[in-house]
Amino acid sequence: MTPERLARIKQTLNTRQPDLSVLTDQVHKPRNLSAIIRSCDAFGLANMHVVWPKEGFRAFRKTAGGSYNWVTTHTHRSMDEAIAALKGQGHKLYAAQLSDRAIDFREADYTVPCTVVMGNEVDGVSADAAAKADEHIVIPMMGMVESLNVSSACAIILSEAQRQRKLAGMFDQRRLPDDEYNRLLFCWCQPTVKRYCDDRNLPYPPIDPDTGELIDGVGWMQEVRKLRANRSRWNGEPVTPPEPRDTAEAVPAKPWEAG
Repeated sequence: MTPERLARIKQTLNTRQPDLSVLTDQVHKPRNLSAIIRSCDAFGLANMHVVWPKEGFRAFRKTAGGSYNWVTTHTHRSMDEAIAALKGQGHKLYAAQLSDRAIDFREADYTVPCTVVMGNEVDGVSADAAAKADEHIVIPMMGMVESLNVSSACAIILSEAQRQRKLAGMFDQRRLPDDEYNRLLFCWCQPTVKRYCDDRNLPYPPIDPDTGELIDGVGWMQEVRKLRANRSRWNGEPVTPPEPRDTAEAVPAKPWEAG
């Protein structure tokens, strides 16, 4: 972790907007989903919400450009579940939907807690979700085609949301809650240790916020080995880890090299 890398991580976290998000309604093309994730990262969103397409959710990593690492993606089994969760957080829902009550997307207020709802590539926003939306927004079209690709439309709308929030000074100070900021700081600074902990259902070890490094990586790994040694097999018998061949293996330098 170089000082420059740590500074960039902290700067990005300091401008993340926890109360601005995107909800995709059955968007099914991986490239579109991944491009939307990339836009969320580019315009400062901390979260994205996805209602599973029938074939399931899968980000297309090449298109996402690694941005799936920087945006927390929440999946929901239905639009009703997603809408209830977001409205429970006080979000207004702006559905990208052509209708009699639709307004120019620039007329919506994105400085309030809100979520932009993007429909799928064939049917758009579902009828029930459109009915529950607080506003319908449209991007005025001046050409022969009637609509933009869903990921392109999302980027245009988020650009306006960013503009409004920047004018309102909402990027001038950190807005993430302390617990979320510290969690993301660890995950972004220590991605390999994060995966190791997630795979083994282990709590994250503390890091030094001034360096981004583990405070006591060797001591933490020793405790992990003790914990894993005391775990029982499926039949109740204790798990006996293999004896290390030498001192170097007893306390590995990298946690992902351990058992």
